Amino acid sequence: MKSSKLTRTLAITAAALAAVTVQQSTARADVPPEHAIIVCQTASFYANYDSASGPTGLVRTLTYGKKVGHTRGAHPIYNGWAATFDFGPNDWGYVRNECIGGYDSW
Repeated sequence: MKSSKLTRTLAITAAALAAVTVQQSTARADVPPEHAIIVCQTASFYANYDSASGPTGLVRTLTYGKKVGHTRGAHPIYNGWAATFDFGPNDWGYVRNECIGGYDSW
């Protein structure tokens, strides 16, 4: 009897945890990018990040002062490459995290 009650409790806990996890990940996907700028002289802007080989698909080079967006804690960073929104042509890509700064400067 105790075993079935424990199994039921564990199943309910696992289902609740899964629901919370899904809600959190969905909410993060809807976070608008926080205003920032490129703080390096130049920064490569890549279309994708592949965990096996790093950034792929060079889109363009961004220069110092370029207006970009990245919300710290909500948008992913993979091995130092941050998901970044380029406000110029309005597209997403990846830039080195250390090249993003000047948050809320514009």
